[in-house]
Amino acid sequence: MTIRNWPRLERPREKLLSRGINSLSDAELLAVIFGSGIAGCDAVELARRALARHGSIRGLIELNRNDFTAMSGLGDAKFVALQAGVEIGRRALHDEMISSSPITDATAAKAYLVAELGARSREAFCAIFLDNRHRVIAFEILVVGTIDSATVHPREVVARVLELRAAAVIFAHNHPSGVSEPSAADINLTRTLSQALKLIDVRVLDHFVVARQQITSFADRGLLE
Repeated sequence: MTIRNWPRLERPREKLLSRGINSLSDAELLAVIFGSGIAGCDAVELARRALARHGSIRGLIELNRNDFTAMSGLGDAKFVALQAGVEIGRRALHDEMISSSPITDATAAKAYLVAELGARSREAFCAIFLDNRHRVIAFEILVVGTIDSATVHPREVVARVLELRAAAVIFAHNHPSGVSEPSAADINLTRTLSQALKLIDVRVLDHFVVARQQITSFADRGLLE
Protein backbone atom coordinates (compact mmCIF):
# COMPACT_ATOMS: atom_id res chain seq x y z
CA MET A 1 0.00 0.00 0.00
CA THR A 2 1.36 3.41 -0.97
CA ILE A 3 1.31 6.47 1.30
CA ARG A 4 -1.57 7.86 -0.79
CA ASN A 5 -3.70 4.97 0.51
CA TRP A 6 -2.91 5.73 4.15
CA PRO A 7 -5.48 7.55 6.33
CA ARG A 8 -5.05 11.20 5.41
CA LEU A 9 -3.83 12.43 8.80
CA GLU A 10 -1.25 9.62 9.04
CA ARG A 11 0.54 10.69 5.86
CA PRO A 12 3.78 12.51 6.79
CA ARG A 13 3.00 15.79 5.02
CA GLU A 14 -0.56 16.01 6.29
CA LYS A 15 0.57 14.92 9.75
CA LEU A 16 3.14 17.72 9.80
CA LEU A 17 0.54 20.30 8.75
CA SER A 18 -2.06 19.17 11.29
CA ARG A 19 0.11 18.24 14.29
CA GLY A 20 3.39 20.08 13.75
CA ILE A 21 6.94 19.06 12.83
CA ASN A 22 7.60 17.42 16.21
CA SER A 23 4.91 14.82 15.57
CA LEU A 24 6.98 13.17 12.83
CA SER A 25 9.34 10.27 13.45
CA ASP A 26 12.84 10.27 11.96
CA ALA A 27 11.62 8.03 9.14
CA GLU A 28 8.66 10.31 8.42
CA LEU A 29 10.89 13.41 8.34
CA LEU A 30 13.20 11.71 5.85
CA ALA A 31 10.20 10.59 3.80
CA VAL A 32 9.11 14.22 3.44
CA ILE A 33 12.60 15.11 2.19
CA PHE A 34 12.88 12.05 -0.08
CA GLY A 35 9.48 12.78 -1.62
CA SER A 36 8.97 9.29 -3.01
CA GLY A 37 9.92 5.68 -2.60
CA ILE A 38 10.51 2.94 -5.14
CA ALA A 39 8.42 0.11 -6.52
CA GLY A 40 7.10 -1.95 -3.61
CA CYS A 41 8.58 0.41 -1.01
CA ASP A 42 6.98 3.72 -0.06
CA ALA A 43 9.03 6.73 1.07
CA VAL A 44 8.57 5.98 4.80
CA GLU A 45 9.66 2.37 4.42
CA LEU A 46 12.63 3.45 2.29
CA ALA A 47 13.60 5.89 5.05
CA ARG A 48 13.29 3.16 7.68
CA ARG A 49 15.58 0.89 5.67
CA ALA A 50 18.11 3.69 5.24
CA LEU A 51 18.07 4.41 8.98
CA ALA A 52 18.46 0.72 9.81
CA ARG A 53 21.42 0.48 7.46
CA HIS A 54 23.21 3.64 8.56
CA GLY A 55 22.11 3.92 12.18
CA SER A 56 20.68 7.43 12.38
CA ILE A 57 19.85 10.60 10.48
CA ARG A 58 23.35 11.87 11.27
CA GLY A 59 24.77 8.66 9.84
CA LEU A 60 22.95 9.40 6.58
CA ILE A 61 23.99 13.06 6.57
CA GLU A 62 27.65 12.15 6.96
CA LEU A 63 27.68 9.82 3.94
CA ASN A 64 29.40 11.00 0.80
CA ARG A 65 27.53 10.88 -2.46
CA ASN A 66 28.82 7.46 -3.54
CA ASP A 67 28.05 5.76 -0.22
CA PHE A 68 24.60 7.35 -0.02
CA THR A 69 23.56 6.33 -3.51
CA ALA A 70 24.91 2.79 -3.09
CA MET A 71 21.59 1.82 -1.45
CA SER A 72 18.78 0.98 -3.83
CA GLY A 73 16.27 3.82 -3.97
CA LEU A 74 18.64 6.51 -2.76
CA GLY A 75 19.77 8.40 -5.82
CA ASP A 76 21.31 11.80 -6.48
CA ALA A 77 17.98 13.63 -6.13
CA LYS A 78 17.48 12.36 -2.58
CA PHE A 79 21.13 13.03 -1.70
CA VAL A 80 20.79 16.63 -2.91
CA ALA A 81 17.48 17.13 -1.07
CA LEU A 82 18.94 15.86 2.23
CA GLN A 83 22.11 17.94 1.94
CA ALA A 84 20.07 21.03 1.05
CA GLY A 85 17.92 20.51 4.15
CA VAL A 86 21.01 20.22 6.34
CA GLU A 87 22.51 23.36 4.83
CA ILE A 88 19.30 25.34 5.39
CA GLY A 89 19.43 24.37 9.07
CA ARG A 90 23.11 25.29 9.34
CA ARG A 91 22.55 28.69 7.74
CA ALA A 92 19.57 29.37 10.02
CA LEU A 93 21.77 28.69 13.06
CA HIS A 94 24.44 30.96 11.60
CA ASP A 95 21.90 33.75 11.14
CA GLU A 96 20.66 33.26 14.71
CA MET A 97 24.18 33.50 16.08
CA ILE A 98 25.01 36.58 14.03
CA SER A 99 21.80 38.43 14.83
CA SER A 100 21.42 37.34 18.45
CA SER A 101 22.07 39.41 21.53
CA PRO A 102 25.65 39.70 22.75
CA ILE A 103 27.05 36.24 23.46
CA THR A 104 26.93 35.59 27.18
CA ASP A 105 26.21 31.88 27.65
CA ALA A 106 27.27 30.95 24.08
CA THR A 107 24.16 28.81 23.51
CA ALA A 108 23.63 29.99 19.94
CA ALA A 109 27.34 29.68 19.21
CA LYS A 110 27.45 26.10 20.51
CA ALA A 111 24.47 25.04 18.40
CA TYR A 112 26.00 26.59 15.30
CA LEU A 113 29.45 25.08 15.92
CA VAL A 114 28.00 21.58 16.30
CA ALA A 115 26.13 22.02 13.01
CA GLU A 116 29.16 23.52 11.25
CA LEU A 117 31.92 21.25 12.55
CA GLY A 118 30.29 18.12 13.92
CA ALA A 119 30.06 16.15 10.68
CA ARG A 120 33.40 17.16 9.16
CA SER A 121 35.79 14.32 8.32
CA ARG A 122 38.86 16.58 8.64
CA GLU A 123 39.88 18.86 11.47
CA ALA A 124 38.99 22.51 11.00
CA PHE A 125 40.08 25.34 13.28
CA CYS A 126 37.80 28.36 13.36
CA ALA A 127 37.16 31.59 15.20
CA ILE A 128 34.16 33.68 16.13
CA PHE A 129 35.27 37.31 16.25
CA LEU A 130 33.37 39.57 18.66
CA ASP A 131 33.14 43.30 19.29
CA ASN A 132 33.52 44.94 22.69
CA ARG A 133 29.89 44.11 23.53
CA HIS A 134 30.46 40.48 22.54
CA ARG A 135 28.32 40.75 19.42
CA VAL A 136 29.45 38.59 16.51
CA ILE A 137 31.49 40.34 13.85
CA ALA A 138 32.37 37.26 11.81
CA PHE A 139 32.83 33.51 11.83
CA GLU A 140 35.80 32.17 9.88
CA ILE A 141 37.50 28.82 9.33
CA LEU A 142 41.19 29.60 9.63
CA VAL A 143 42.84 26.22 9.04
CA VAL A 144 41.72 22.84 7.68
CA GLY A 145 43.89 19.83 8.51
CA THR A 146 45.82 18.67 11.56
CA ILE A 147 45.57 21.37 14.20
CA ASP A 148 48.69 22.34 16.16
CA SER A 149 50.91 25.35 16.72
CA ALA A 150 52.70 24.66 13.45
CA THR A 151 49.55 25.10 11.37
CA VAL A 152 47.73 27.78 13.37
CA HIS A 153 50.09 30.75 13.37
CA PRO A 154 49.47 33.23 16.23
CA ARG A 155 50.70 36.17 14.14
CA GLU A 156 48.09 35.42 11.47
CA VAL A 157 45.34 35.17 14.08
CA VAL A 158 46.47 38.47 15.62
CA ALA A 159 46.54 40.11 12.20
CA ARG A 160 42.99 38.98 11.46
CA VAL A 161 41.77 40.18 14.86
CA LEU A 162 43.29 43.61 14.19
CA GLU A 163 41.84 43.70 10.69
CA LEU A 164 38.33 43.01 12.01
CA ARG A 165 38.86 45.26 15.05
CA ALA A 166 37.67 42.45 17.30
CA ALA A 167 37.74 42.87 21.07
CA ALA A 168 37.30 39.19 21.91
CA VAL A 169 37.37 35.81 20.19
CA ILE A 170 35.99 32.31 20.62
CA PHE A 171 37.99 29.50 19.07
CA ALA A 172 36.65 26.10 18.04
CA HIS A 173 37.79 23.02 16.23
CA ASN A 174 36.49 19.52 15.65
CA HIS A 175 37.75 16.04 16.47
CA PRO A 176 36.66 13.67 13.68
CA SER A 177 37.54 10.77 16.03
CA GLY A 178 34.29 11.48 17.89
CA VAL A 179 36.04 12.26 21.20
CA SER A 180 35.63 15.84 22.39
CA GLU A 181 38.32 15.65 25.09
CA PRO A 182 40.95 18.40 24.52
CA SER A 183 44.41 17.09 23.70
CA ALA A 184 47.69 18.40 25.10
CA ALA A 185 48.30 20.05 21.72
CA ASP A 186 44.89 21.76 21.90
CA ILE A 187 45.70 23.14 25.35
CA ASN A 188 49.16 24.34 24.34
CA LEU A 189 47.83 26.02 21.21
CA THR A 190 45.10 27.80 23.14
CA ARG A 191 47.60 29.10 25.69
CA THR A 192 49.89 30.34 22.91
CA LEU A 193 47.03 32.15 21.19
CA SER A 194 45.74 33.62 24.44
CA GLN A 195 49.17 35.00 25.33
CA ALA A 196 49.60 36.52 21.87
CA LEU A 197 46.16 38.17 21.99
CA LYS A 198 46.70 39.52 25.51
CA LEU A 199 49.46 41.70 24.08
CA ILE A 200 46.85 43.58 22.07
CA ASP A 201 44.24 43.50 24.86
CA VAL A 202 41.97 40.94 23.20
CA ARG A 203 40.32 38.24 25.31
CA VAL A 204 39.86 34.59 24.39
CA LEU A 205 36.43 33.83 25.84
CA ASP A 206 36.45 30.12 25.12
CA HIS A 207 37.74 27.31 22.94
CA PHE A 208 35.25 24.60 22.02
CA VAL A 209 36.15 21.10 20.88
CA VAL A 210 33.35 19.58 18.78
CA ALA A 211 32.97 15.84 18.21
CA ARG A 212 29.78 15.08 16.32
CA GLN A 213 27.02 16.14 18.75
CA GLN A 214 29.35 16.58 21.73
CA ILE A 215 31.05 19.85 22.61
CA THR A 216 33.62 20.55 25.32
CA SER A 217 34.33 24.04 26.65
CA PHE A 218 37.82 25.07 27.76
CA ALA A 219 36.24 27.76 29.96
CA ASP A 220 34.08 25.20 31.75
CA ARG A 221 37.15 23.02 32.31
CA GLY A 222 39.21 25.89 33.66
CA LEU A 223 41.71 25.54 30.81
CA LEU A 224 41.83 29.20 29.83
CA GLU A 225 44.54 31.41 31.28
